Amino acid sequence: MKKYIFITPEGNTTSPNGDEIENMQVIGIVEEVTNENEALKKLLIENAWILDSEFNVAEFICYQIL
Repeated sequence: MKKYIFITPEGNTTSPNGDEIENMQVIGIVEEVTNENEALKKLLIENAWILDSEFNVAEFICYQIL
């Protein structure tokens, strides 16, 4: 079984001095799946907040974690 991490370019964070910074955000990590498609399905099923927050799933970047 494989493990995947999903990141998105849709995100901002606040720096210690209060500036808003655009950056990549980790959306989630999915374990015990066989491929990227299965991982994305599992990610969305287990984390309804992703769609509720209106993230663009097509923008997600997926990497297999070794």
